[in-house]
Amino acid sequence: MADLFDGYPLGEQWDEMFGAPAQPRPPYAGLFSSLQPMSGEELAARADVLSQTYRDAGVTFAHAGEEQPFPLDIVPRVIGADEWAHIERGVAQRVHALEAFLADVYGAGQVFADRIVPRSVITTSAHFHRAAHWLVPPNGVRVHVSGIDLVRDEAGDFRVLEDNLRSPSGVSYVITNRAAMSQVLPELFGDHRIQPVADYPTKLLAALKASAPSTVGDPTVVVLTPGVYNSAYFEHALLARQMGVELVEGRDLVCSGGQVSMRTTDGQQRVDVIYRRIDDEFLDPVHFRSDSVIGCAGVLNAARAGRVTIANAVGNGVADDKLIYTWVPDLIRYYLDEEPVLANADTYRLDDVDATEWVLSNLDSLVLKPVDGSGGKGIVIGPRADEKTLTELAVKVRAAPRDWIAQKPIGLSTSPTLINGKIAPRHVDLRPFAVNDGTDVWVLPGGLTRVALPEGELVVNSSQGGGSKDTWVISGPRPVEEPVPDRTQIEFTTADLPAEPPAQDPGPANDNAVAQGQQQQQQQQQEVTSC
Repeated sequence: MADLFDGYPLGEQWDEMFGAPAQPRPPYAGLFSSLQPMSGEELAARADVLSQTYRDAGVTFAHAGEEQPFPLDIVPRVIGADEWAHIERGVAQRVHALEAFLADVYGAGQVFADRIVPRSVITTSAHFHRAAHWLVPPNGVRVHVSGIDLVRDEAGDFRVLEDNLRSPSGVSYVITNRAAMSQVLPELFGDHRIQPVADYPTKLLAALKASAPSTVGDPTVVVLTPGVYNSAYFEHALLARQMGVELVEGRDLVCSGGQVSMRTTDGQQRVDVIYRRIDDEFLDPVHFRSDSVIGCAGVLNAARAGRVTIANAVGNGVADDKLIYTWVPDLIRYYLDEEPVLANADTYRLDDVDATEWVLSNLDSLVLKPVDGSGGKGIVIGPRADEKTLTELAVKVRAAPRDWIAQKPIGLSTSPTLINGKIAPRHVDLRPFAVNDGTDVWVLPGGLTRVALPEGELVVNSSQGGGSKDTWVISGPRPVEEPVPDRTQIEFTTADLPAEPPAQDPGPANDNAVAQGQQQQQQQQQEVTSC
């Protein structure tokens, strides 16, 4: 029988599984030995079962205007314990710095006075909202949930590609990927110590409740969705169901007297925390787009009055503007007095004429990104673009250089992926999700690995037709149990016994009956306790 990985090509990019032909990296050793005996036909048959499991569960994503099953590759991605600890530290560090930055931007503005970031960069951002100025959340948290996109470069180092601090999506696929994989390849889970992901909804709910107004004892949390036609509606519904909270639309909410309530069959019920999956522009027609019918009028006023918490906070988009991304290493040093654990990709700002002209003269060797883009939209990969595309791009960049950043191309790492019944390398990235409860930043072990399914494709976004992988974080070896110290044995002899037994108090005449009753009660209590 042919080896499942026979002929697997290794290119110039870092491969997640193999350091050399047929030589798996240490975290992959167990997975490699488990998959190697399988034939391509057997793995493909299991992949079909995996796909059918997803269809039956309704795990979908809207692509090209159609609701489609979300592609899940059957070969998982594996990350070792030490490497994950490095990622975890870097993601948490980044979230702490961006939290401090947002508090500063919408507060005192010391970062501008100290000339770390120009004020004009903030005020010209499409996601900066003056309506959020001096709006301080109850526990100081603005970034309740974040998704920090990472890629591995040619040297094998993880680099941050972008930050997502508004309403990052994809965590539902982390949860459902794991559940589906454990059904289709249960034997692999028995051979590995994989850190769990199923407690994410519990962590998220605890963080949301911790952000509620301080006057509320038992806060009511809701998930606000744009509706069933949103591309991530599956995720909204899944999280609401697993957290045990209501999934609501804007028409289900009403704001009166500075208090937000939701309509129920028993009348209106107070709402304390809104985990919103709606963009700022559509959230509150009083302050933003007046034609929005998917938000709730007055919700921002209620938040300013301290009667409801909006998670994530309004205005967060100014910190995940891709132009601000270029300053994040400086922000880490400024706010935390630390060196960045995770480096940025090499990026160029078009903040002066010379920089703009240099970028324009090198468009064919750079990657250009719109600063307020998302989902991979608007990205132009210079080395793969035709002359017409580059000419049109130059016109756009010259007209509005503030709207663009340029990056050196990174050879995204590859991972073995089942393509048409055969294993082939495909480019991947990683989105770890972090939850901030105001006391601690918890990073979900593994996060979402997205994979570009067409050969050679570098854009991995789900909205661009990419798929995903189950991401395994392998726990370190179990600690060696300390030996139990020898116990000193004490020997007794008859010489240690008293010459006469101690005198016993006979008690009152009816004490025997009382003692029997007490003994029966103790036995009953012991029986109840043992059950």
